[in-house]
Amino acid sequence: MHPDQPPLPAPDYLFASDETDRHRNAPVPDPACLYGLVGEVARAGSKGNESNPYAIATNFLAYLSCAIGRGTFLQIGNTEHHPRIFSLHVGRSGRGRKGDSLALVMKIDEFIRAHSPMLCPQIHRGGLSSREGLAALIHDGLQQGNQATPAVEDKRLWVVESEFANVLQQSRRKGNTLSTALRDCWDGVCIKPATKNNRVFASKPHVCLSGAITPSELTALMSSKDLSNGFANRFLIIWAERIKITAFPKPTPPKEIEYLATRTQEVLNFAKADSYQENNWLQMELSTTGKWHYGQMYRNVLAQDFGSERVSAVLERRAPMLLRLAIVFALCDLSTKIEIVHLEAALAWINFCSNSVQYVFSTAKEAAHTERISRNSNLLLQYLTDQGQSSRSDILRGCFKGHLSKLEIDACLDYLLNTSPPQIQTRQLPRVEGKPGPAALMYSLA
Repeated sequence: MHPDQPPLPAPDYLFASDETDRHRNAPVPDPACLYGLVGEVARAGSKGNESNPYAIATNFLAYLSCAIGRGTFLQIGNTEHHPRIFSLHVGRSGRGRKGDSLALVMKIDEFIRAHSPMLCPQIHRGGLSSREGLAALIHDGLQQGNQATPAVEDKRLWVVESEFANVLQQSRRKGNTLSTALRDCWDGVCIKPATKNNRVFASKPHVCLSGAITPSELTALMSSKDLSNGFANRFLIIWAERIKITAFPKPTPPKEIEYLATRTQEVLNFAKADSYQENNWLQMELSTTGKWHYGQMYRNVLAQDFGSERVSAVLERRAPMLLRLAIVFALCDLSTKIEIVHLEAALAWINFCSNSVQYVFSTAKEAAHTERISRNSNLLLQYLTDQGQSSRSDILRGCFKGHLSKLEIDACLDYLLNTSPPQIQTRQLPRVEGKPGPAALMYSLA
């Protein structure tokens, strides 16, 4: 367990006595995350310095998704998915190099803004404190006495919160609805006033956010309400710290910045980001193979339950997040077709986020316990597939050869009964006539 993370209490019976279960490695991202232009920016920004390329990539993804705007969309059912990404970089103070991971993205924005300012979104780095303050940045028009302020036409807003703890602290204040407003922004719905006396509206917002926080701040300030109301699961949370120690870091050469900015500008021109007043004009589509591949992901890895209610709550929105990432990766290839390669790059980020969330929100013991439950549950599923149905005593003897305790078997059964949808079901078999005792409880596949 990393030193900046406070231990979380858990019952001792849940864990094996092996002392090695208390130690683990930090999450290691799949290089597939760094696909295409996103990878080029990440590698250029981390060359010759201590910046983590994956932290640079998350900031670039959030920036690019914001600049693209609401004109691009992917229709899934009745939902129109726009490429809005909230990223949260978690790392220990002084080791996360959170400020450095923004530097190249800002230089790319400066270059594009100097040549094509209409392509670039508004950037807010001053900190957020309230719903009203957020709405005022992209308002639909203000009336203060006799003075009227015209509406902000460009609703694209990239919020950079280098001290994301501030957002969590503000949200804990009584009557503060900032977290609700941010949830609405991620969903793309109108930011309405919290009270009838405050008439600051912002319709059709396209707000993206890049936040940074230490693990101790995140676990201390993220309340159970933030976990249950869907605020936390709207963030692509990654663990990233410096990858090397360099006393004299080197800047990215101007020629390389110009090349990356030009490539980024090509993407924004392809998406017609300067037509920010238009909505839903460029429709993205999954290719035939992409549809099949996403269907496999949706039924398998995106439906995975993590055994921990807290971790599962933070990872509840993996599917829409994956689609938003895939949109950005496809646009970086100047394509409106989402192919398998774009889905795989997006899935690599989802897996990195899943591993990071488990690392930050679970102790090493809890993580080891969850892994054991998952492993034993897979054995139990295979056993019930072969047997059809089984009692608990048959499961103990036949599946686990008497090596699991009652508590461990109950943990597996509870896990499989409470997945969504449930993977197993129970039914009571009546006793043979004349025999005493309760009805037998049998378990089978759902």
